[in-house]
Amino acid sequence: MGRQRAAEAERFEEYLELQGAAIGHADRREPLRAYLTGLLLAGERKSVEPMAAKIDPRHVSARHQSMHHFVAQAPWDERAVIGVAREYALEQLERHGPVAAWVVDDTALPKKGDHSVGVARQYCAPLGKQDNCQVAVTVSLANASMSVPCAYRLYLPESWARQRPRRRTAGVPDEIGFEKKWQLALAQIDRLLADDLPRAPVVADAGYGSASEFREGLSARGLSYAMGVMHETTVWARGYRPVRPPRRSGRGRPATRLRRDPDHRPVSLRALARSLDSSSWQPVRWREGTKGAMQSRFALLEVRVAHRDYLRVEPRVPELLLIEWPSGESEPTRYWLSTVPRPVELAELVRLVKIRWRIE
Repeated sequence: MGRQRAAEAERFEEYLELQGAAIGHADRREPLRAYLTGLLLAGERKSVEPMAAKIDPRHVSARHQSMHHFVAQAPWDERAVIGVAREYALEQLERHGPVAAWVVDDTALPKKGDHSVGVARQYCAPLGKQDNCQVAVTVSLANASMSVPCAYRLYLPESWARQRPRRRTAGVPDEIGFEKKWQLALAQIDRLLADDLPRAPVVADAGYGSASEFREGLSARGLSYAMGVMHETTVWARGYRPVRPPRRSGRGRPATRLRRDPDHRPVSLRALARSLDSSSWQPVRWREGTKGAMQSRFALLEVRVAHRDYLRVEPRVPELLLIEWPSGESEPTRYWLSTVPRPVELAELVRLVKIRWRIE
């Protein structure tokens, strides 16, 4: 046990050296050490005051002041700090296998009161309901063994973005305005691409996947995806597509946009799933859970997304549609659109979309 603790202490010192170089000024290194030590100590409360009381019980006030100044006011680049942590952890992850996915998700932190930046009544996953919390948009790199948070950006709700006095009191910079979560995610992905991280398909739930702009942004960056979408999403099933406008024989500019007519209408994912026959559904087991094998029924088919394609001159390229319909359920429960390179086996795609559980 003594050797193990000595080895852990040595690794911690090495990590502190790396982070100390990232934050720059030597005066910030001792508060950094205290803060990281506090995060590793036992106890649920990870705010500065209770951590200061555990680290330096004889000088709580002075330690609290030093740590609070470091966290709230000292000028250091959080991206550099996250970058050091990311590279340190990615080395460990890749020992267990290559990066399999970039996972985009929300991370919610329940908060009492409404003075902390971004706190608002919004969906809080840890509580499973709407409540006061902060929400961060995160990007994690994951494989079947583990995941590493690689980007983290606090979401500023519109209620905060509009209130200048509240922003000023909380120290929100003037240049930061309201951005949708998928826009924050794309900006973080751009930074990870610039840092040349190992590329992999992007996966996310329907909160992100239902934004066509987000999926199109990923494709424009050369990234494939496997995204959850809502059952109301409309598509063209295989063999169907919007019609091209008729040729005009008279004067004037010819019409170019795609059209729909009574014989050419897209369908919702729910309607398409319900139209499939029993042979379309196959059982798949994707991992072992605490209560046994995780398994369900899935169907995989090719579709074209129909979202506002009447404004386009060419149909969208075909994508894969994955549908989950567990035995005993009255209707399908989840849908995903995917542009992962083909060919791809059904079980392989199921494991990819289910890899999100690694970041929970």
